[in-house]
Amino acid sequence: MDTIFAQATAPGKAGVSIVRVSGPNALEAGRLFNVDLDTVDRKVARLQDSDGGLIDIAFVLSFEKGRSFTGEPVVEFHVHGSRAIVARVLDRLSAAGYRHAEPGEFTRRALENGQLDLAQVEGLADLIDAETEEQRRQAVRVLDGAIGKLVEGWRSRLIRAAALLEATIDFAEEDIPENVFPEVTELLSSVHQELKREAEGAEIRERVRDGFEVAIIGPPNVGKSTLLNRLAGRDAAITSEHAGTTRDVIEVNMDLRGIPVTMLDTAGLRDAEDAVERIGIDLARRRAADADIRIQLIASPDDRVERYSEDDIILLGKADSRPLEGIDGVSGLTGLGVDDLVDRVAALLSDRVMSAGAATRARHAVALREGVVLIAAVLDRIAEGDIETVDLLAEDVRTATRSLDSLVGRIDVESLLDEIFSSFCIGK
Repeated sequence: MDTIFAQATAPGKAGVSIVRVSGPNALEAGRLFNVDLDTVDRKVARLQDSDGGLIDIAFVLSFEKGRSFTGEPVVEFHVHGSRAIVARVLDRLSAAGYRHAEPGEFTRRALENGQLDLAQVEGLADLIDAETEEQRRQAVRVLDGAIGKLVEGWRSRLIRAAALLEATIDFAEEDIPENVFPEVTELLSSVHQELKREAEGAEIRERVRDGFEVAIIGPPNVGKSTLLNRLAGRDAAITSEHAGTTRDVIEVNMDLRGIPVTMLDTAGLRDAEDAVERIGIDLARRRAADADIRIQLIASPDDRVERYSEDDIILLGKADSRPLEGIDGVSGLTGLGVDDLVDRVAALLSDRVMSAGAATRARHAVALREGVVLIAAVLDRIAEGDIETVDLLAEDVRTATRSLDSLVGRIDVESLLDEIFSSFCIGK
């Protein structure tokens, strides 16, 4: 493979900038600057230009093959973060025949060299994009191999189940259990239940990546826009004493106790005669129905409320100017009840996040659901006594295994045979 290079830190002026070189000729990059490097080295060095002039005094590191981020020999030049210094180092590398890395090429090489699996690559991308604490925690968990560890546990049980089924076909005369189906059923059932739970939590984890939606709804002039402005800490929505001011859905992204949230201010719900306002009200109802949580503001404790879910939060709006009469209230104008509201929303979302698994993307959910369907079909056929076509059962189990292997970008067709030989001592 080509030896590639690129600036590994963000462009622009900084205290320190890092230029990374990866590939079979990485160590030779040191000689371009009159620096001799061992396979594994750490040193402060004077980087010299082709004419012997000093480019910079830098910290230079080298990593041996298999011990670097990409899995290849790697050299890093930690130079002072001057644009001129970085440009000169990059120019010297390019002139010497090294190739500038394409976007994501270092990480792609890490995947190809087995340093990361596909899910970890996705976790790394999410970690770079993380803006809230919960996003960071989730991304680090995936980068640390949480999905790969789950897949390894599932596939070991599925391979064992397929091996038992295959043994009844190909090795019927060998010393194998008379009835393998109880163990097969137990193995498949445990994996089936775990896959279902993980698939159900994938949507929630995806919301952590993209942000939960919390809709503020209620009749006109009940304080919805003022509450949004208080939560956002700025004038995101126009407020007025005239009903029907908000016609469109106003969205504000915020960090709510470490959880990414898009807060929605919607048009006041009422029977409007104005055609434009009616469009806004219809949009408000649709967005409210799709939101993860709804904050419903009411003008009086006697107001009728349409509950969308048990997690809906119902509060008396403009509570600073109205008697609460046994109901919780909130005021965006004075801040009354706002901290309690934030705590309630954060607690509801935290409970959902804690109950979810490790899968974070739609791709993960698709693979998990495919595995659920395939394993359920095998279990149904075994329960019905349809075991004459055991080869087809084994094939469905193998297909489920491949579906899960797609989560981490790995398919190992030889492991099934390895399991058969180790379990039943065939060929001894």
